[in-house]
Amino acid sequence: MAEAERTRTRIVRAAVDEASRLGLEGLTVGSLARRLGMSKAGLVGPFGSRERLLEAALEHSGKIFWSAVIEPLADLPPGRSRLERLITTWVDYLADCPFPGGCFVTAASSELDGRPGPLRDRLRSMVTSSHERLTAEVAAAQAELPGPHRPPEEVVTTLIGLSMAANQEIQLLEDPSAPTRARKAMRHAAGLDR
Repeated sequence: MAEAERTRTRIVRAAVDEASRLGLEGLTVGSLARRLGMSKAGLVGPFGSRERLLEAALEHSGKIFWSAVIEPLADLPPGRSRLERLITTWVDYLADCPFPGGCFVTAASSELDGRPGPLRDRLRSMVTSSHERLTAEVAAAQAELPGPHRPPEEVVTTLIGLSMAANQEIQLLEDPSAPTRARKAMRHAAGLDR
C-alpha cells in the first residue's frame, strides 16, 4: 500500500511539473509515461482516468500554494499584520515559484476558463474558495485601518489582477524588479500603506 501511494505521489508531482510547462490539456499520458519509465496503463491506473490524474495534479498544486502562502499566516490573528504577511508570502511564492511555468492556478485559469467540464468545475471551486478567504482577510484588515475603504470584493479583484500581472512579469518578461513592484502595488491596493 505504501509503495502504491509513493507511485501515485511520484506520478502527480511529475504531472504537475509537465502541466506547468505544457498546460493541463497539453499533458499527454504517453509523454508522462515515457518520462517516468512507466506504461500508460500503469500511469493512469492509480487514478482511473486521465481526467482524474489531471484533477489530482490540480489538487496537488493547490496544496503547494497553501503550504507556501497560507500556512505561514497561522500564528497571526486576522487583521492588518496578517494581510501584510499574506501579500509578502504570495509575492514570494510568485518570485520563487515551485512550478517551472509559473503560478499553476493562473495558467490553469487562463487555459480552462472557457472549457466546461469537471476539471474547470474543480478549479472554479478552488478559486472561489480563495476569493472568499481573501475577501475575509481584507475585511479583517480594513477593520483595523482608517477609512474610507473600497469594498473588500473590489480590493480582492485588484489584488488578484496584480498577482497575475506580477506572474507574467516574473515568468514571461523575466523582470527581477517585478516582485518589489508587486508588493508595493498590492500593499497600496489593500490600503496598507496609509
